[in-house]
Amino acid sequence: MNNTAFALALAGVAAFPALAQAREITLQTTLKEYRGNEAYLAIYVTDAEGSYQRTLWVAGKKAKYYKHLRDWARAGNKAAEYDGLTGASVGSGETLEVVVELEDALIDAGYQVRIDTAVEDKRDNRAEITVPLTGQATQARGSSTGYVDSFRYQF
Repeated sequence: MNNTAFALALAGVAAFPALAQAREITLQTTLKEYRGNEAYLAIYVTDAEGSYQRTLWVAGKKAKYYKHLRDWARAGNKAAEYDGLTGASVGSGETLEVVVELEDALIDAGYQVRIDTAVEDKRDNRAEITVPLTGQATQARGSSTGYVDSFRYQF
């Protein structure tokens, strides 16, 4: 191996940890009191233009209902991408709290956290919650027509 190739390989190895750095983020979503079945939620990251980037969590285990999480489902993500990022659906008045890993490169770079919600035989809500992804803890209230009462995240 010549010196140039060795230097490039060494630089690549040195840069890799910086690219792979991530931190834990706690996501807490509290639903309003409503009548009906448990809710499905997709919590995901988009860029500033709203283009899907990655899934953080999906609440609801029956994949046949994921099509009702419209903006998230329309992104064309594959089951392999969110495998291991799913849990039980969330009932009326309940709080979902999960801790996930998030790449540092997404923080304070114009990305957003979004939540789509759906309840069987009821309204589906696209991007019911949309908040900027910043290094500061963030809290948002849900809309008057949706299922989310409040959402917050913190590092």
